[in-house]
Amino acid sequence: MRLQSLVGVAAITVSVAACAEDTGTKETLGTLGGAALGGLAGAQIGSGSGQLAAVAAGTLIGALIGSEVGKSLDKADQMYAEQTAQQSLEYGQSGAAGEWSNPDSGHSGTVTPQPAYQTAEGTYCREYQTTVTVGGQTESAYGTACRQPDGSWRVVQ
Repeated sequence: MRLQSLVGVAAITVSVAACAEDTGTKETLGTLGGAALGGLAGAQIGSGSGQLAAVAAGTLIGALIGSEVGKSLDKADQMYAEQTAQQSLEYGQSGAAGEWSNPDSGHSGTVTPQPAYQTAEGTYCREYQTTVTVGGQTESAYGTACRQPDGSWRVVQ
């Protein structure tokens, strides 16, 4: 179950951030990004002799989810999701969901930030939960984002 959550956030995040105007490009970027982040998630979850299997499974699952989300989200969805994520991470109350919805596509989602914390290097980070609803099906995932020097938030995990 934890693997699905990590792979889901990787695929959703990469797919939303990588949406392009061309549907084929969105699907390709979603697939590649989902595969890469899914493999990374598998490497962090697996241990010992099972780590290779976890990486392989994470890569496959991430590619499949990333492909589907990448096919479905358009540039406007990306804009709504990105604006909501930035606002929620910067100003959102912990546990309160920021919501986005594209009235043209019918796609929607949420970003629910958790309390901010400071790393040893002095960077502020927040864990968050995100959802994306496409065609009536909702995918949920968890991740961590950190504030960049320019004030924007970047997903780090």
